[in-house]
Parts: sequence; structure tokens; C-alpha cells
Amino acid sequence: MKRNLLLTFGIILMVLILDQTLKIWVKTHMQQGDEFLLFGQSWARIHFIENEGMAFGLNLGGATGKLLLSTFRILAIGFLGYLLAGMIRHGERVGMVISFALILAGAIGNMIDSAFYGIIFSNSSYHGGLAELFPPEGGYAPFLMGRVVDMFYFPMVESTFPTWFPVWGGEEFEFFRHIFNVADSSIFCGIVLFFVFYRGRHPHKVEVDNHGEGSSEATV
Repeated sequence: MKRNLLLTFGIILMVLILDQTLKIWVKTHMQQGDEFLLFGQSWARIHFIENEGMAFGLNLGGATGKLLLSTFRILAIGFLGYLLAGMIRHGERVGMVISFALILAGAIGNMIDSAFYGIIFSNSSYHGGLAELFPPEGGYAPFLMGRVVDMFYFPMVESTFPTWFPVWGGEEFEFFRHIFNVADSSIFCGIVLFFVFYRGRHPHKVEVDNHGEGSSEATV
């Protein structure tokens, strides 16, 4: 139990430090829309944007949608924390604990942006100056109405659909077009690990009767 507890706190702390350090650096050193290449590769970039909503730049419309999403995040964090505490208490396998710790850490990371960034930062506009941390005039949005900072952009494939392709024929195609952050990556890795370890815990068992179940013998 103690090992899993220390592991959980270690994972959550590590993800939050990486996530928030990078977000604060990007927020205070880049304007929205600014980008630079990673390792000189055009398919790997730091590209600063902010979004109002969900992971990977997905959005819910308007202030009401934003408030609902923030409320949902708080409830989800509480529920994940409750599940994780139960797993630690009952000595769940390390792999499952790690997966839930990663998901919880990512959820907390993005929740910090939504809850506090509007209060502690000035606005980041497109090519309109850098954001200021703890501005004298106050932040750009009230509690729970802040925007999430995203920066990882990996457009590995950029092409155009052939004209004969249904619906999207002739349109530009880009993979991977979503811009994300450390917290999003933590959530994604946690979900993948959960399915890996869950599948290992509940393998499909297929038994084959090699003795011809239901067969009959003819007698003379």
C-alpha cells in the first residue's frame, strides 16, 4: 500500500511540474500563434494556442459550455481520486495504479488552467504581446473560466485528398492536426495503459475440446 501511495504522488507531482512549467513558460514567452521547430523538424513543433474546452483543442461552445466543462472536470477529478484511493487501499496491481494516476494528473493539470489561469494571467492575444503573470490590473477571466494552454503540434503528414475521394475530395488533409499539452498526453497514456493492464487481468479464455464433445460411436 505504501509503495503504491508513494508511486501515485510521485507520478502526479512529476506530471504537474512538467505540465505547468511548460505552460507558464509558453504563456510568458510566446504570443498566441507563435511557433518554432523541435530539433529542426517541420513535423514537430511548439505552437502556442489556447482553447476553451476539452483535450486536443476540442471545444464546447460559449460560457455555459465552458462552465459545464469545468464543473465536469472537478467532479471527474473527485471520482478518479476516490477510485484511485480505493485501488491503493486494496492493493491493486501497480500497472492499474499507474494508469489511473496518469489520468488523474492530466485532469488536474488542465483543471488548473481552467480554474486559475484567467485570474493570474493577462490575456494572450494573437501577435499582440506577451501575457503577464499576476498583472496589476487583474487577470483576463474569472474563476473556472480560464483557457487551457496547448503547444505540442505534430503535423506528420500534410497532403490533399484525391478528387475521387468521397465527401472530402480535393480538400487538404493533415495528420496529426490536433495541438495538445503534457496533461493531454498523460491522460492518453493512462487510458492506453488501463486497457493494456485490464486486458491482461481479464484475458479471453477459449477452451477447445479436442476429444470431440458431443460425438457418438457407432456400434455393431
